[in-house]
Amino acid sequence: MRIGCHLSSSRGFLAMGKEAVSIGADTFQFFTRNPRGSKAKSLDEKDVEAYRGYAAEHGIGVIVAHAPYTLNPCSADPRVREFAQLTLADDLKRMEHLPGNLYNFHPGSHVGQGVERGIELIADLLNEILTEEQHTTVLLETMAGKGSEVGSHFEELAAILERVTLRENMGVCLDTCHIYDAGYDIVQDLDGVLEEFDRVIGLKWLRAVHVNDSKNPIGSHKDRHEKIGEGNIGYEALWRLVHHPALAQLPFCLETPNELDGYAEEIRRLRQPVL
Repeated sequence: MRIGCHLSSSRGFLAMGKEAVSIGADTFQFFTRNPRGSKAKSLDEKDVEAYRGYAAEHGIGVIVAHAPYTLNPCSADPRVREFAQLTLADDLKRMEHLPGNLYNFHPGSHVGQGVERGIELIADLLNEILTEEQHTTVLLETMAGKGSEVGSHFEELAAILERVTLRENMGVCLDTCHIYDAGYDIVQDLDGVLEEFDRVIGLKWLRAVHVNDSKNPIGSHKDRHEKIGEGNIGYEALWRLVHHPALAQLPFCLETPNELDGYAEEIRRLRQPVL
């Protein structure tokens, strides 16, 4: 099991690697740029090289980059879609400095155009930015279904993947709070949810998991993360998920409302061999 949390990228990759190790993590997630903005910090090649050595020495595995929340690849406004395209393309270019990792983004909101149109626009954008030469796997994140979000049903993500030409460069990131809020009962029927994911999308496309409790009940479509064991999903259900044999090779990233000491405790508890 590889487990980590979301870390601030403001001080660079080496600092994130050291923070991860300090809390018992062997993976982590980071924003590629300001999550509410558009500008990306210039890459420090010396920092990237130092991180590579540190990660190899301390057993840090595949890490997950996260696109900013401001992107909407299926907006009705072509200028908003263009901004998303340029940002995603730039991020993927930057990710080549650390090849072999994952890049996650929210599929977006169709804002009244309808789910089918949203799916079409997302796939069109991906077909414009993906290249055969890239070494980064792009992940569609499962969503809670707020408003006109695309991606709260496994069928919607499958439909996007089916339209992508370079599908081998794609994958899915499963967010536990999001799918629970979307109506998938990972508390009472985890095996059934994973079987449905496998039937609709295919477990081979699942490449990462966001581990979050939920402030709201199942099917609420709210998307409000909670600390592990303090929400409606609960510690036991999340422990069973991270220890599920079908998910053993995936990186698990916490996005709970915590500081480093809180993440360290959650990682410790989730790593426990028995409930």
